[in-house]
Amino acid sequence: MQKKQLEESVAHLKSKGFDAPEIGIVTGTGLGKLVDDIQDPIEAHYNHIPFFPLATVEFHTGKLVYGI
Repeated sequence: MQKKQLEESVAHLKSKGFDAPEIGIVTGTGLGKLVDDIQDPIEAHYNHIPFFPLATVEFHTGKLVYGI
């Protein structure tokens, strides 16, 4: 991903409320339920984030979840 593309992706996420992430957790099989414990979640579907790769795994929700 080029710098300009990355900046566009970041700007999009910030406009949706993804303001100051401190850590990230990439869930896999069996860990998706962790998002159920996130307070006031903000979701962004991968296909709406500019230049973001789409989920190709069957049953993957294809969304980025932000919260505490």
